Amino acid sequence: MATTAKGEAVTGAPMTDVSAQASSEQLLEQILSSLEDDKAEDVVSINLQGKSEMADFMVIASGRSSRQVASISDKLAERLKERFGLVCKTEGKDQGDWVLIDAGDIIVHVFRPEVREFYQLEKMWMSPGEAVVAKV
Repeated sequence: MATTAKGEAVTGAPMTDVSAQASSEQLLEQILSSLEDDKAEDVVSINLQGKSEMADFMVIASGRSSRQVASISDKLAERLKERFGLVCKTEGKDQGDWVLIDAGDIIVHVFRPEVREFYQLEKMWMSPGEAVVAKV
């Protein structure tokens, strides 16, 4: 069985190839729509093309509580599976402070506000003066 860097077991079916089913932009649009539907706050999309080989986009959002963070993450994974047949890998859902959803070409981080402020991923990945690609 595969494990994460923390030694946690990875479950679920392998991810499908998103490129055959949808472009990164279509996937991004669905992710942003799902986050908006579930009342995620401070949603930011960062274009990683040319900056990283791991993904085309990174989306960062906040939920008001651990319960909302887990719910936002669950619903996003369900919607991506329904719409694109994409089985996303998730980490951190049990704690509900920071959930990472690996949707292939797009990495989604859903935080509680205090945890997001502590890690400040936006500052790490955005160049000084870079405009936010999408904000919901």
